[in-house]
Amino acid sequence: MRVFTNLFSNLVNIENLFFAWEGFKKDKKKKEDILEFEKIMETEIFKLHRELISYTYRHSGYIGFYISDPKRRHIHKAIVRDRILHHAVMNILYPLYDKIFIHNSFSCRVGKGTHKGVDAMRSMLLKASNNNTKNVFILKCDIQKFFDSVDHNILIRILRERIKDEKLMNLLIEVIDSFDGSQSNLFERKGLPIGNLTSQLFANVYMDKFDQYVKHVLKVKYYARYTDDFVVISDNKDYLLSLITTISLFLSHELKLTIHPKKIEIRKYSQGIDFLGYVVFPYHTQVRKRTLRRVRRKLDIKVKLYRADKIDKTKLDATLMSYLGVLSHANTYRFSEQIKNEYFLSANGN
Repeated sequence: MRVFTNLFSNLVNIENLFFAWEGFKKDKKKKEDILEFEKIMETEIFKLHRELISYTYRHSGYIGFYISDPKRRHIHKAIVRDRILHHAVMNILYPLYDKIFIHNSFSCRVGKGTHKGVDAMRSMLLKASNNNTKNVFILKCDIQKFFDSVDHNILIRILRERIKDEKLMNLLIEVIDSFDGSQSNLFERKGLPIGNLTSQLFANVYMDKFDQYVKHVLKVKYYARYTDDFVVISDNKDYLLSLITTISLFLSHELKLTIHPKKIEIRKYSQGIDFLGYVVFPYHTQVRKRTLRRVRRKLDIKVKLYRADKIDKTKLDATLMSYLGVLSHANTYRFSEQIKNEYFLSANGN
């Protein structure tokens, strides 16, 4: 097993902290807390550096709020200096861990993402079905309350397997234990704050245990995961049914996670597979209907903001191009042309 040593000094290096600040503030320059912090940025970063090298750093609390994307999520936001530290941690750990993750883990990784995940599933479906000449089935599951359920002790134990640097481990424990999710109790601390950049890495480190089990112990040929959503493809429905109990026991015993009982689904490929916002059929791909409704609704909101002089044309155009990019990965030519026409008419005051 590959292990990581002597990382703490690189992480707390003043150059890494300033580099983390530059990465953190990108695309956030107009936010009020960023503007306030920037006034005292050098003083605060040098103070953070002193606390880290003297082992006196303590993570602050969180501000909680809700967003809908479209699912309602409880976000927990750390103060700026803690978020700079999160970026500093990612600068050091992400490149190391990314090399050991399986190829078909697609969440929060450079060069991966939802579109690559859907493309990979489409490719696996074609191979498993011998270019759509035989029927295949897809087992699709997700983890119940995943981020709230990540067990701190298990996560720390998994990190210790590779990180042989006690100073760094103490710092990571400070970050992990700075948050208690809704599943915590007197005996177990659980939960990762969705707002933390480090939570993305910790989630992949945690679920990598499951990925490795599926690929190297169960020898599953066609498997892909995005955060807590995963699919297994086979031409044998009974095999997929038998996997449900096997993987449920592993998740429960090893990671203290539970598959959402209402989100276990086995479908024929010909029925369409709903994964990461797209519905994949043998000869075409659709975007979820609720996603199309959301695209139209959010674009209407942006147009109204533009016409009220609350955003500029560049931001409005960027929103349209972003949505067209999402639509371009499916067979949505007619809808794309429709919203482009509606957009140009609305944006020009018609």
